[in-house]
Amino acid sequence: MDILSIVIIIFVVLETSNIFMLYFTPETRKGNGMGVFNAYERSKTDPEMHALVKYLVNWVAGTKLIFIALLVVILITGDSNTKLFSVIALILSILTFYWRLYPIMKGLDKDGHITPNGYSKTLGIMIAGFVSVFTIALAVHYFS
Repeated sequence: MDILSIVIIIFVVLETSNIFMLYFTPETRKGNGMGVFNAYERSKTDPEMHALVKYLVNWVAGTKLIFIALLVVILITGDSNTKLFSVIALILSILTFYWRLYPIMKGLDKDGHITPNGYSKTLGIMIAGFVSVFTIALAVHYFS
């Protein structure tokens, strides 16, 4: 099994666990659950707001599921070039976290709206780890 397939499989497993968490235990603080946002619990006091939050959480989970399903198809049927460009696409798409989501998380964390405090830094490091692993896998693939 090649290095690109291995890192894609690892990503699929991690993201699949996140999908299950979002669908079945969104209030958890583990696995990037919604429980880290203090407002998630407060949204339950406003049925309209909580319905919107639940809709958006399930939308994210469903979108992740689409990408995971496509990655599984690529793992099963894709050739080396398809996997190569898939990993590049994953890197680019994951990097968008730093463009839109990270500034919001950092601001919420700074203002005390995230529990545990400092979670935005942990999440930023974790996302950088994903990108680093994919980049290293590309280098190993390219030079081997």
